[in-house]
Amino acid sequence: MRGCAWDRVALQRQVAERLGAAVASGRVAHAYLFVGPAGSGTLAMAQAFACALVCDDQGCGACPACAQVWSWSHPDVFRLKPEGAAGYTVDQARELVREVGLRPVWGARKVYVLEDADRLGHAAANALLKTLEEPPASAVLVLLARSYEAVVPTVASRCQVVRFAPVPEQDAVAVLVERTGASPQEARASLAAAGGVLARAEALLRSPSSLAARSLAFDLLKRLPYLDAYDVLLAAKDLLEAVRAPLEDLKAAHAAELAERQEFLGKEASTSDIEKRHKRELTARERESIAVLLGAVSSWIRDALVVGAGREDLVANADAADAIEEVAYAMTPAAAVRALKAVEAARRRVSYNVSPQLAIEAMLFDLQEVLKCPR
Repeated sequence: MRGCAWDRVALQRQVAERLGAAVASGRVAHAYLFVGPAGSGTLAMAQAFACALVCDDQGCGACPACAQVWSWSHPDVFRLKPEGAAGYTVDQARELVREVGLRPVWGARKVYVLEDADRLGHAAANALLKTLEEPPASAVLVLLARSYEAVVPTVASRCQVVRFAPVPEQDAVAVLVERTGASPQEARASLAAAGGVLARAEALLRSPSSLAARSLAFDLLKRLPYLDAYDVLLAAKDLLEAVRAPLEDLKAAHAAELAERQEFLGKEASTSDIEKRHKRELTARERESIAVLLGAVSSWIRDALVVGAGREDLVANADAADAIEEVAYAMTPAAAVRALKAVEAARRRVSYNVSPQLAIEAMLFDLQEVLKCPR
């Protein structure tokens, strides 16, 4: 199997070999449904597959095209997430149908990666069915879902299904240690924050500002029971600013791309297509950063639960052990469940396009109530 892009998904070698062989033989299906649990690498595999499809060397991993795919900035590779409170909207589906009909910008193919395909409801699915069944020869659609059964049957039946096996934690930790030079302890903590998603954990370990946001969240959890309402609001603001700090590099790259476009084509040239893509990238990256923050908070609460049960060997965040132990011996399982539900509510609100600031504020007040009376 050729192409260094596949090296990034080595933990799913069989799937990578199957997709690599399809690209090499020219027998690529028009639509795929990647099905696997959290942490199984479906999104990373979709990126590796996209690299192989748009790269002149079937995913060399070193060319500008591959680099752009891995940063979600390639003009012919699109990442979509549900925009509606209930999932994908009909307008999203219609826009996708329109976009699929356009010619690729650079090469012979365009790739569309649809996350959370289980949130593609019947109305949006109906708008997509013809495109899923008979897309232009240049388009490849890759849908990602946790469960095959949760996907609308008429959508699933039009896709080639690729199933992913769960990745053992020790294997993921070993890969992170090898790739980043982190200690096993740091790798395990990053995996916990990333919800088991290897690529997200690696990004966390490589980002000092993201690690700083995690530390800030843990420090806040330790102080939260003693803060007044105004301080909680300020803390939510600080957390969100810390989460958004890594986005500054992306904004700078976007500004440079716009300037280059205008320099090449003139200031009168339209940049609306680039600006729309930039907005999608920023929104996706911000949501991902918030997901990591919420994942870190959830892992802290779970650690308190396992310590209280006498299973210190299962703690993921060993660097926060002292604060976790203080809470653990007072927190009941029922209180821990309430705390985890508060975090999950924040995650759900953000996915429903509620203001991240409001979602984090509500979560902190709920967590404060639990930590003040952890019974």
